[in-house]
Amino acid sequence: MLVDALAKSGMQPELAGSGPQMDALMHLHRFDLVILDIMLPGEDGFSICRRLRAQHTIPIIMLTAVGEEVDRIIGIEIGADDYITKPFSTRELVARVRGLLRRASYGATASDRHTPLRFDGWRIDPVRRQVYDPQATRIAMTSAEFDLLYVFCQNPGRILSREELLRHTHAGLAGPIERSVDVHISRIRQKIEENPREPVLLKTVRLGGYLFTATVEPA
Repeated sequence: MLVDALAKSGMQPELAGSGPQMDALMHLHRFDLVILDIMLPGEDGFSICRRLRAQHTIPIIMLTAVGEEVDRIIGIEIGADDYITKPFSTRELVARVRGLLRRASYGATASDRHTPLRFDGWRIDPVRRQVYDPQATRIAMTSAEFDLLYVFCQNPGRILSREELLRHTHAGLAGPIERSVDVHISRIRQKIEENPREPVLLKTVRLGGYLFTATVEPA
């Protein structure tokens, strides 16, 4: 049903019934997005998501029949970009897919006016959507994490609310719950801060939002 709905929306979906089938397809084709069900035979969706995120920056939408918020947060914490609880309409799924694809391609579509940026030894490339640490090692980030970090680099020294961050990262249609911004930022801190428990670059402003304190300049 979902394959038919996506195909009718102009996409080219491929169906895999298990982790090994997905691996085989990804070895043969280049995909723009993964829709991942939690309940799968053998390796479950959470495990597959962790494994995918360790190897790829591809956007991931997770599907589950479990409606508990804690499960949605777990999905985001292990690297999912969005989370949809069953039952849902195919129209909602198509809207989420389009929104997430738009976010993931944002840097590439605007590549003519975007140049790499540097902060505190780090380098962020909005065209290739890649982040490098001060030792020039590429750091894996989800699509949502990259979008947020790039928005902070475009707005250094300015307090950004959660609502602004959702709007600037084109996340409205993709629909991550507002609290998921906190989870994504926590993951960013784990990657760019020397001590994530006492962040220096990405600070929380009580009742305000977040503040990126680094000096940003063209790379």
